[in-house]
Amino acid sequence: MPLHLEPLDLSDKLQNYKSVLLVSCPVCPPASLASDNDSLFIEFFKHGIKTPAYEEYLDELRESLERKGVRTDVFTSYVPCPTTCLWSAGQRKRLLKRAKDFDAALVMGCTSAQCTVEETLKDTDCDAILGMQLVGITNAKLKFEFPLNIGLDTPMRVAASEQVSHKP
Repeated sequence: MPLHLEPLDLSDKLQNYKSVLLVSCPVCPPASLASDNDSLFIEFFKHGIKTPAYEEYLDELRESLERKGVRTDVFTSYVPCPTTCLWSAGQRKRLLKRAKDFDAALVMGCTSAQCTVEETLKDTDCDAILGMQLVGITNAKLKFEFPLNIGLDTPMRVAASEQVSHKP
């Protein structure tokens, strides 16, 4: 059950940085944007394991920053565990190496992902900035379509402030 995240308005937060590394969690943010856009989660033969709605958002964000003269790049990690909130020491070491040339790491994920990035970069001059906010959870069945497309069948979004009761 992924967390449901929405992008934050980042114009004020990023205005003083000359370089921003987008640290992208490949689980909750893509599921959230696919759900919000009512689009496919994965189109394997067209985009590999990347989610088109999320990749489009990241591209637009990068283009917006680059128009303002900010250098950008994207960092993500898929193995051994893709979620940024559960990274191994090796994944953290890879981030530390990539982030050394950036002023800021924009965390595209939840606050737990931000904690991972902050902890990893604590001895550097690279600031960890949260790029998304938790608004609830998404619960959906995966819907498989030919050829190797995966959608989210009737996603249910529950606001973070609501409680869900589950009958036994």
